[in-house]
Amino acid sequence: MIGIINYGAGNIRSVYTSFVTCGKESFLIETAGDFKKADMVVLPGVGAFGDGMKMLSLKGMIGTLIEEVNKGKPFLGICLGLQMLFSYSEEGETEGLGIIKGKVERFKVTDKCLKVPHMGWSQVTLLDKNNPIFYNIGDSQYFYFAHSFYVVPDEPSVIAGTTSYGVEFASFVSKKNIVGVQFHPEKSGRNGIQFLKNFLEGKWLR
Repeated sequence: MIGIINYGAGNIRSVYTSFVTCGKESFLIETAGDFKKADMVVLPGVGAFGDGMKMLSLKGMIGTLIEEVNKGKPFLGICLGLQMLFSYSEEGETEGLGIIKGKVERFKVTDKCLKVPHMGWSQVTLLDKNNPIFYNIGDSQYFYFAHSFYVVPDEPSVIAGTTSYGVEFASFVSKKNIVGVQFHPEKSGRNGIQFLKNFLEGKWLR
């Protein structure tokens, strides 16, 4: 059973619908107690970092979320959900969950042809070309992005894929039972659905 955390940060239904397309039963995590029913947890999100952390706090989910991830439950963070895994964000100078050490920085692009936010289709370059979560997708494939900030991990070893947009940034991170992506699989067509199917297969766990 896939538990999708519902904390009022948008795109929840589109993520839910994508998992239905994958043929997997899903439900919305509304309270801290709901985490126990989930075999896998997904933290989606769009919007401001501070607002997202505030809503998780108001719903009393932060402690349980960190506990479940640290116990080894498979976890996927999408866009803002990836960013909130980190220790700190420049957006509002806000502390994050701190599950992965590092910070979130705003794009400082100098190329006048590149607009912020970064919106549209961009390639993801894999550090491990045979990463099982990209099975039947391949390297340097296009996914849909919509963001003004990107993650900067303290440990380079967690970076599993990068994307170039004025700067080369970590668009895919992986650490034990944790996967995080800056792109939106639910908006990325066939590649996105295949990515979610591969996540559900669990062969990427190590």
